[in-house]
Amino acid sequence: MQISALLTPERIACHQDSSSKKRSLEILSQLLSASLPAFSEGELFDSLIGRERLGSTGLGRGVALPHGRLSGLDTPLAAFVTLRSGVDFDAVDSKPVDLMFALLVPEESTDEHLQILAHLAAMFSDDDFCTALRKCVSAQQCLEHISHWDSKQQLSA
Repeated sequence: MQISALLTPERIACHQDSSSKKRSLEILSQLLSASLPAFSEGELFDSLIGRERLGSTGLGRGVALPHGRLSGLDTPLAAFVTLRSGVDFDAVDSKPVDLMFALLVPEESTDEHLQILAHLAAMFSDDDFCTALRKCVSAQQCLEHISHWDSKQQLSA
């Protein structure tokens, strides 16, 4: 699975201002909605926040992977945001989150959903990778770092 294939520069935003978990999820929903005209921002937000109510998707080390399932979605889709300052996300290590990768998958895509989340967990457990993402100043630069990570994983597989 190529994580970079889930993204476009239009669904990546660097150094955003956010004061809360809710506002951060709203930013991600806005980015996703531009690519999903059949869904409202509210529907996308509800999917992401609904999953958060089951338990935080804050992995620790400043990373969160909010995700949700959508009936009527054809293919997995993602958005990525870096925040200027971390926000409380109820992460497992209680540290603020400043890297957020949102994933939406078709409602019936259970196995694919879990595989993508496993790839994301591996990607964001790489401290050097996360440090590089925090330094990115453009959506294109973020996408290039993610593509580079994808390439390294294919070579080692």
